Formats: sequence, structure tokens, C-alpha cells
Amino acid sequence: MRFEDSGTESVWEYPRPPVAVPCAQRIRVAFGGVVVADSVRSVRVLETSHPPVYYLPAEDVRTDLLVPAAGRTRCEWKGTACYWDLQLDGRVSARAAWSYPEPLPGFEPIRGALAFYPGRVDECLVGDERVSAQPGDFYGGWITSRIRGPFKGSPGTGG
Repeated sequence: MRFEDSGTESVWEYPRPPVAVPCAQRIRVAFGGVVVADSVRSVRVLETSHPPVYYLPAEDVRTDLLVPAAGRTRCEWKGTACYWDLQLDGRVSARAAWSYPEPLPGFEPIRGALAFYPGRVDECLVGDERVSAQPGDFYGGWITSRIRGPFKGSPGTGG
């Protein structure tokens, strides 16, 4: 299964259950004028109806700017997620990132990697393209010009 070609991708062609796919594109996250993550070793998680979520190795993230946040959630496919607040120069973005310390089988490639909500940081880039956040406040998908919806999380897509 190959999803990283030069064409566009419909989220309705992504699989269910989701898959974790290595990604060599440059992924960057900025907050408060600082690049907090920069990687060419991310993993994209692709799931029907969702824009991709990029998980970046902790080694490529300014983890010194992350503080554990309260709460956990459980994904039937990936396992239990923990959350991270992003803090920089007195500015805080609550639960800006999340990770799976012990992912379920099939998602070992995202163990300890960090994903960021595009709407909770100042900028996320795939290559040189600035992404848009997936609608809603729960899912953290990254929308680029290559990704076609409609996307889960938009008004009227519940259930």
C-alpha cells in the first residue's frame, strides 16, 4: 500500500483499521517563533475519513519545551495516548501534542513519537506547505493541498 506519491489523496481511500506509514518529507512545527520540531523521519497514520497525522521521533522534537498534561485517551487501534503542554517564554499551548508510549501491535513505529495539533501551534509544514488543522477540537489531522475530504470532525460528521 503506497500513499506517498505525487498525486492527491482522498481520505476515503485510506484504510480502516488505520496504518502507520514511514514518511521522508520534511515536517516542521513552530511555536512562539521557535521551530519546536523538524524531521525527515516521521510516520504518517492514515485512517478512513481523517487527514494524516504525523508522528515525529522525540529526537527531532524540542522535548525540553513539553510538559506532561493531565488526561489520557484510548484509541481502539493505537492504544492509550498521553498529552503534552507546549511552553515557551511564558506562553502555553495546552495539550498541543500527544504520544503513545506503549502503542498496540501494528503501531510500534509511533512508540514515543510526538504528534502535534496544527490548530494549537503557530505553524505546521509538510515540505514548504503550511497545513490547515482538521476541523473540530479532538482530531489532529494535517490538511494540505494534496489531501481531499470531506473530513471527520467537520460540522455534521459526528456519529
